[in-house]
Amino acid sequence: MSGTVALVVGAGEGRRFGGAVPKQYRTLAGEPVMRRALRAFLEHPQVTSVQAVIDPSHRAHYDAATTGLDLPEPVAGGVVRQESVARGLERVAALKPDRVLIHDAARPLVSAAVISRVLAALDASPGAVPALPVADTLKRGDGGLVTATVERQNLWRAQTPQAFRFADILAAHRRAPASGLTDDAAVAEHAGLAVAIVEGAEDNFKITTEDDLVRAGRLLGASETRTGIGIDAHQFGPGDHVMLCGVAVPFERGLIGHSDADVGLHAATDALLGAIGAGDIGSHFPPSDPQWRGAASAQFLRRAGELVAARGGRIVHLDVTLICEKPKIGPHRSAMTARIAAILGLAEDRVSVKATTTDRMGFTGRAEGIAAQAVATVALP
Repeated sequence: MSGTVALVVGAGEGRRFGGAVPKQYRTLAGEPVMRRALRAFLEHPQVTSVQAVIDPSHRAHYDAATTGLDLPEPVAGGVVRQESVARGLERVAALKPDRVLIHDAARPLVSAAVISRVLAALDASPGAVPALPVADTLKRGDGGLVTATVERQNLWRAQTPQAFRFADILAAHRRAPASGLTDDAAVAEHAGLAVAIVEGAEDNFKITTEDDLVRAGRLLGASETRTGIGIDAHQFGPGDHVMLCGVAVPFERGLIGHSDADVGLHAATDALLGAIGAGDIGSHFPPSDPQWRGAASAQFLRRAGELVAARGGRIVHLDVTLICEKPKIGPHRSAMTARIAAILGLAEDRVSVKATTTDRMGFTGRAEGIAAQAVATVALP
């Protein structure tokens, strides 16, 4: 067989990314990252075969990610990327391909245009890499201090897929040192092969952190809308005011609770946590922990907002309903809306605070306490 083989290398553990699922198997817009990378080559008209290289301990993830794809048995990768690629090259050598593309499984947004450009460059050079010129000023540092400014002229950010004439790169890997070469262009350079630079793409970035995954989802226009509901209630006790939605409302009694007993903010906190599947207020701020005794509930809500942001989410709207016979909420509603918006960094028109009674029925109708319900709408990538 002649033609072009694509090696998609995904044998890394992704330690910098963290989490129980390796980054190459995380879901991106409803599809695993590695599956997207594999499909880019399966669907390219110049690619005749696609070979995955994986960590054998990830086999269950791989099988789930590649269901329905026409792929050969994956190659077991090595301890370092260089070893994984070498094993992949040895496996496909039996196909006797003319050319090979070597790509990181964690680059799911590679375009057909980039693939075509690196392949076209092999007409004049034994190797080619897609790359982008360095635009930022570069600094060398030591101990947290700048030690030098590095000249950025002629510096490039290398990407994948890196393309090679197959016989040349196979021979180069067989002669290369056991480790220390971070990409296949470096292996080619070590062997004295000329490597051309072709235009890469900003979207062809590597998923390294959770933020990268969020960014990729945004580029794909992927999002889902979730709704969370929170409910809380506290009984009246001694005091001269009640805290409601972050505002101190003068009243003849107070509310009993481990923190400041702000039912509005507690319900809002639970609604946000529920929308992202992050438990409830008690799991994050347990009432058994003395540090939260008398604490301002604003910090609970602020933390819930931070957790939404950490997921790449956006709070679309937060609706809080206070249920009580008294005190009167109307005179304080604007201040409550403004306070919640300020805590979460939202525009005030994304927050609603309203009140109702139970027509003197139940514990709120008997003025024994106050209840609150909140509904949060959150957009997630």
